[in-house]
Amino acid sequence: MKVFTSIIALFFVCLNMHAQQKNFIDQPYIEVKGSADTLVTPDRIYLDIIISEEDTKGKTSIEELERKMISEFKKLSIDVEEQLFVADASSNFKSYFLSGQKVLKTKHYNLLVYKASTLGKVFKSLQNLGIANVTLEKTEHSQIDRLETLMKAKAVNNAKVNAQAMTKALDQNLGKAIYISESNSYVYAFQGKANSMQIRGMSSMEDSAPDLSFDQIEIKSEVLVRFAL
Repeated sequence: MKVFTSIIALFFVCLNMHAQQKNFIDQPYIEVKGSADTLVTPDRIYLDIIISEEDTKGKTSIEELERKMISEFKKLSIDVEEQLFVADASSNFKSYFLSGQKVLKTKHYNLLVYKASTLGKVFKSLQNLGIANVTLEKTEHSQIDRLETLMKAKAVNNAKVNAQAMTKALDQNLGKAIYISESNSYVYAFQGKANSMQIRGMSSMEDSAPDLSFDQIEIKSEVLVRFAL
């Protein structure tokens, strides 16, 4: 009895799905694409810093280099508690044996800054301290999720505007949306090493902090919408 009941239930489910599919195929509709995009300036810039006694040929201890670096960051109004992180949390300092008995220490940091202008000042300060091992890791935007959602909504709205223009030319009225699909969406930002991020303005750092600028982050959404006629 239970098996018979299950078969009957499955039959009605399949019948309902078939009816819905047939109903969708049979009704007249218009299919349009919509897209929306925007460019935003990165507001989260990540810098990789390695301080080492080798930078000063062993003349300055890594502890002293660290203190000086943190002091310079504070002068730039950088919140070191929130923006400066030890990259290798498993150990405070690492030691490397060079030239027999010589021991040089090194420490790895990640720094977060919010403006390209601040980053230029950071580069200048690190250069003055003799810290040379510095790499730009990636750029981000703090509101990227909200902006992605906004572009999707705009893409759907643009699809509706296109559909209305097409149906108006045929003296018809546009019905409700019966199908929506996100066909292509992406966020394109440069990530990786500095030489792949197209950073400009670093040709000279002798007199003042470089005026850095970054390519903007592109956010784009494309949708496919079918409206009933």
